[in-house]
Amino acid sequence: MGYIHELPHWTDLKWDNARLLPLLADVRHRQGRLLGRMERLGFQLRAEASLKTLTSDVVKSSAIEGEVLDAAQVRSSIARRLGLDFGGKTKVSRDVEGVVEMMLDATQNYAEPLTEERLFGWHSSLFPTGRSGMRKITVGAWRKPEADPMQVVSGPEGRERVHFEAPTAHRIPGEIAAMLDWFNSDQGTDPVLKAGLAHFRCVTIHPFEDGNGRISRAIADLVLARAEGTKDRFYSMSAQIEAEKKQYYLNLEQSQKGDTDITSWLEWFLSCLGRAVVGAEEGLTGVLRKAKIWEHINSQAPINDRQRKVINLLLDGFEGKLSTSKYAKLADCSADTALRDIGVLMERGVLVQDKGGGRNTSYSLMDSVDQPGGP
Repeated sequence: MGYIHELPHWTDLKWDNARLLPLLADVRHRQGRLLGRMERLGFQLRAEASLKTLTSDVVKSSAIEGEVLDAAQVRSSIARRLGLDFGGKTKVSRDVEGVVEMMLDATQNYAEPLTEERLFGWHSSLFPTGRSGMRKITVGAWRKPEADPMQVVSGPEGRERVHFEAPTAHRIPGEIAAMLDWFNSDQGTDPVLKAGLAHFRCVTIHPFEDGNGRISRAIADLVLARAEGTKDRFYSMSAQIEAEKKQYYLNLEQSQKGDTDITSWLEWFLSCLGRAVVGAEEGLTGVLRKAKIWEHINSQAPINDRQRKVINLLLDGFEGKLSTSKYAKLADCSADTALRDIGVLMERGVLVQDKGGGRNTSYSLMDSVDQPGGP
């Protein structure tokens, strides 16, 4: 059985709407609910949630290809580029800077056309040294004929299994030109479905010597941002793909063989996207928790700066139990002042005294406030 790109007019891809429409409707509904919920948060919390998601997207997209990035570096790079003040001051390597540059261009400039120059820029950002590991590769240009055959293989030397062989290098300019014409035109295809189609077409062409998977996922993220009309990202498709990596590669491999009906690939893509959106709330629990706490606090009389500082520390993962002495140290105040502050927060239903007492008396955020609210 040959590969799909060997068929005449292989880009006339087909799918079964009856199988896909229920999945598409469900994903669209879930996206709308999540976006609506996040829009009710203040700017600071939305920015924090988006930073968390973008960091996960960059780290996990590289992890799919077996490359481990330092999450703190990724977070710091993204925060600096977006002008956010909670990314830390971690020193960032040029490899991380390059991956971040590509992802932010895709998600923040989603309305801009996709062009050869833009793709070359992404590829150059991915490989700033002109090397993939120890191997020198062609960077910022389509792969050369000397790189053929471009194969995806696994297994030990001598017993390799070829999962896929890409079109020859001489076909790439024409194939990419056709893909970009299709991508930048409006055929009435739902953008969420178009994200899956664009990912598939780019992976099939495999235009670069390396980085094709990451660039294909960046293209999909660009289309998903278009679908939602926002630069904010609250779920990570790459994180979900990384969690289902085996099935991801299996579906891509199977869809490359046979005819031009790629219903199975799109079915998996939409299902994976749906799981990514569902999992987003769990991943953003900390942010939603903060929103619920501050909504409760702001509905009452204002609190002082000491109380605000300590509550934020508790929300950001303060380790151990909060005692009067710890409060006094964190807020830089006397023990008597700390006790009065804690008493006020208990009266307002923000803090509750833990079981026990005496010298070991400690306090926690109230459970009824601590849980995220409904959609």
